[in-house]
Amino acid sequence: MTVEEIKDLEDSAFREIGPAQNPEDLERLRVKYLGRKGALTGILRSLGGLAPEIRRIIGQEANRAKEALETALDEALRSLKDAARLAEPPATDVTLPGRRLTRGRLHPLNRIMAEVCDIFLHLGFEAVEGPEVELDWYNFEALNLPPDHPARDMQDTFYFNDQVLLRTHTSPMQIRTMEVRQPPVRIIAPGKVYRRDSDITHSPMFHQVEGLLVDKGVTFADLKGVLTAFVHQMFGPEVGVRFRPSYFPFTEPSAEVDIECVMCGGRGCRVCQATGWLEVLGSGMVHPAVFEAVGYDPETYTGFAFGLGIERIAMLKYGVDDIRLFFDNDLRFLRQF
Repeated sequence: MTVEEIKDLEDSAFREIGPAQNPEDLERLRVKYLGRKGALTGILRSLGGLAPEIRRIIGQEANRAKEALETALDEALRSLKDAARLAEPPATDVTLPGRRLTRGRLHPLNRIMAEVCDIFLHLGFEAVEGPEVELDWYNFEALNLPPDHPARDMQDTFYFNDQVLLRTHTSPMQIRTMEVRQPPVRIIAPGKVYRRDSDITHSPMFHQVEGLLVDKGVTFADLKGVLTAFVHQMFGPEVGVRFRPSYFPFTEPSAEVDIECVMCGGRGCRVCQATGWLEVLGSGMVHPAVFEAVGYDPETYTGFAFGLGIERIAMLKYGVDDIRLFFDNDLRFLRQF
């Protein structure tokens, strides 16, 4: 066996590899030249009968030819597979228009919450947030609602123990803010609140925005001006506003704020119970007992507070008659906003 014979064998193998049409042909050639009884394998096995000097030269050439053939067979097999893959019809027709991604949008309650906060922020208020798990002191007692006060029944909530509960309003943030700040104070407190209510107009969890303004010389006229500006920004400048006497333990005097019915324009309908008016929020001048609880001098400072339910505003603004629709996660409902 000579070097030239090995090169001739290698050239012959390359000539056969080139025209191969399928993996089976390549496997047959691999066996023919590199298998246990293959031509090149036989040369390597016969090296033991050669003189040492010739064995080294023939062995090097045979190993080189073996590696070259293995590389050529692997590349030919890869090319055949690639060609077969390209010949297959694509799983996806790349010439078709792509599917549009569905655009997300704000939940209607988040939209109304942002709109309400934006109005008050432009009126000079600052937004503050606090814990939803609250102490009885901040949720009731500091707001002039002692343990035996009957008004607590209107805000029945979920208790962890006698002193820890899920807050029933965001008013605790008014107390927490006044404890660490001196007047002037001008804040709104947006967030989730919890009460044991569940029907078409009440939810065990809902959203509120409460506001507080404290300074020297603050009057009920300031309260009316701020809330009238809010109503006209939210529902339109043509909507009528009225203040109706009411009662809240933490304000005195207190008032409910009504707007002309947005469904009938004040003419009277089923929604407004033929009165022409709809209640939207509660308000009043801060009770002196609340100032005393936080160390403010009620002879020096006055202030007003107000609170509104985001779900209530959303129901009126969008004409929704069941609060539970906001929480059902029905896309047919949510896509309307």
